[in-house]
This record gives sequence, structure tokens and C-alpha cells, in this order.
Amino acid sequence: LHVLIGTTFLIVCLARLISHQFTRHHHIGFEAASWYWHFVDVVWLFLYICIYWWGS
Repeated sequence: LHVLIGTTFLIVCLARLISHQFTRHHHIGFEAASWYWHFVDVVWLFLYICIYWWGS
């Protein structure tokens, strides 16, 4: 599910980029997509470390 949401974020960002809707001051959608992927990365790292320690 998280991959589908993130991919949708990126497709929307690509469509907005192609239609020249991003400017130097107006790019909150891109920042939101970036924050989302970084959050997902941190959650997966946390889960991996917890499961690794728990299993050993």
C-alpha cells in the first residue's frame, strides 16, 4: 500500500512538472512526496532493526 501511495505521489509530481506547475517558490507537492518517502524509509529501517534484534 505504501508503495502505491508513493508511486501515485511521484506520478502526480511528474504530471505537474511536465505542465510547468512547479516554480522555485511553489513546489509543496514535491516536498510532500519527498517527506513521505523519507518517512517510509525511516519506518522500514526501524522495523528491520527491531525484528533483527528481536530474532537474535
